[in-house]
Amino acid sequence: MSNVLFRMKSFIISITNRSITRLFFLTLLILLLGALGLSYFEHPPHIIDALWWSFVTITTVGYGDIAPSTIGGRITGIVVMVFGIGILGMFTATIASAFVTGKIKEGKGVIDVKVKDHFLICGWSYKAKEIIAELRADKKVRDKPIVLVADIPEKPFEDENTYFIRGEMSAETAKKANLEAASVVIILSDESLDSYARDAKAVLNTLTIRTLNPNAYVCLEITDAKNRQHGRMAGADEIIVVGELSCNLLVQAALDNGITRIITELVSNQFGNELYKIPSPENLIGQRFVDVLLFLKSEHDAITLAVESLDEKRFIANPDMDYIIRDGDQLIVIAQERPHLVR
Repeated sequence: MSNVLFRMKSFIISITNRSITRLFFLTLLILLLGALGLSYFEHPPHIIDALWWSFVTITTVGYGDIAPSTIGGRITGIVVMVFGIGILGMFTATIASAFVTGKIKEGKGVIDVKVKDHFLICGWSYKAKEIIAELRADKKVRDKPIVLVADIPEKPFEDENTYFIRGEMSAETAKKANLEAASVVIILSDESLDSYARDAKAVLNTLTIRTLNPNAYVCLEITDAKNRQHGRMAGADEIIVVGELSCNLLVQAALDNGITRIITELVSNQFGNELYKIPSPENLIGQRFVDVLLFLKSEHDAITLAVESLDEKRFIANPDMDYIIRDGDQLIVIAQERPHLVR
């Protein structure tokens, strides 16, 4: 709903800055003058009939239910047809032009966006489109706005709830992308640069984003694991090292043949079961992990793999059977759809 209101607001601003307002009032003036002229010369039963005749004449509909018979009435009709039709044509053409211009500007990434609680993707690569497709496959993000900030000529693909801002990450582009209201930021490495330069740029972008929005959850992509510490110092919440995960998967594929297929399914939102992180509901707080495991499988057909302990600030994979679920713990589960547990 907020996206629709934003687009309507942008359109209204675009048309009020043009001559369309003058054309509208000029069209209205011709309509009223035509109705008054017909009323004066033809004496229709009611002024509404005169307005109706003036309107259908300007729009070239011409039902013929009312037709002037006097010289004055016919001259009035000629004036309305010559001037009214021309002005109305300019009026409708200006509206169409405003729509087209707004669409072109949006595609060029020069229009500010006012969406809130959105995902912001910084940078463009072959992975970006797939990332957006994965986000859209999750019901949690399906209708959520996504803003792409990238130094490319135009919006690379069509998506109703995806907005594009052209340029490198800076205070100016951040303002256009409404970074201050973003909830999650994904920073992609620039593949046109060498390994050292792309990591340096990604870390600098992280620092800029963290300065402008201290509350956003920042996911950073780097190419060299040695720069992980720099990413953390810049304020990244989560850091993905390109190639590191693929190396681990290749080793697992060699050791346990075919196991990467199930991993691929779990990390993709587009098919099969997925990995989800959900808050522990109140009725499970104080329960043993094994009891929570049985409850979620029997009631929600979900398997609990791990627990994120906010107290210990770490993930605990495959906790002990007697591990007690505490208030604030997050459960990592495998399920067909995101489980909705009552808090």
